[in-house]
Amino acid sequence: MPNAKLKHYLHLHFLVFIAGFTAILGELITIGSLELVWYRMAIAGILMFIYIKIIKLNIKISKKAFLKFSVAGVIIALHWITFFEAINQANVSIALAMFSSGAFFASFIEPIFFKRRILGYEILFGIIVIFGVFLITSSEMGYLNGIILGLLSALFSTLFAVINGRFIERYNATIISFYEFISGVLFLTVFILLSGTHFNAEFFTLSNSDWIYLFILASVCTAYAFIGAVEVMRYISPFTVILSYNLEPIYGIALALVLFPESEKMSPQFYIGAILVIVTVLFDAIFKNYKRRKGKTHKITD
Repeated sequence: MPNAKLKHYLHLHFLVFIAGFTAILGELITIGSLELVWYRMAIAGILMFIYIKIIKLNIKISKKAFLKFSVAGVIIALHWITFFEAINQANVSIALAMFSSGAFFASFIEPIFFKRRILGYEILFGIIVIFGVFLITSSEMGYLNGIILGLLSALFSTLFAVINGRFIERYNATIISFYEFISGVLFLTVFILLSGTHFNAEFFTLSNSDWIYLFILASVCTAYAFIGAVEVMRYISPFTVILSYNLEPIYGIALALVLFPESEKMSPQFYIGAILVIVTVLFDAIFKNYKRRKGKTHKITD
């Protein structure tokens, strides 16, 4: 079955490539971040609903569960808004480099949610990540707003991932995602109305290229990517999946350099800082997997 295993590994890296391509679409789409995320969540929610109908999945949940999913939906909406706004305020490379710092936030957020102590090596890795972010910031002060938004995006993303980690223990992943998309759209709709914007003809008048990019973003990079990630975990270990997704900034920054060479070319100090952050995140994942496997071995021996 080596060929079947290879097929799943190739599928996984295609999904990671898609994740990196999300930032490229954010650069190409010309509408504001708020509107972009509204369209993304609305279209993805509709597509997810169609998928649910096709597989005949029962989506009935309690009011308490809906409230929990709604909170997560708001958080993922905030993550996407700050991420795409970081691209607008800076560029793809800055947004992705800051996004990769999410593992640093996870080192302090996970212990709170899962009630465990903060580990010494997590603090060490966190300090290295801070140093990497400092190198990036000090070399690219002109992009300070984008850097701050990128860090906020990483924080919201980590919160969302940790919260979903608790949900997945009790609920179907597709149901979780569907309700998060719907609640995110409701939140953004209220926010847009309160901000004085109206859902008039102008709001829905987009260029043909924006409609095409938005549909790719919502269908391929959101609905399909989510379903694909859930499916690939049936055949590949969660560790390998998580480690592979940490390569997203590398794929995204490489793509950005090829597609937007003029706006994406950064200083050598930026790349040193970005590599430091990404490599630290990869080592963190590898070390956690080693500790987990070592713990299981001790239990079997005992």
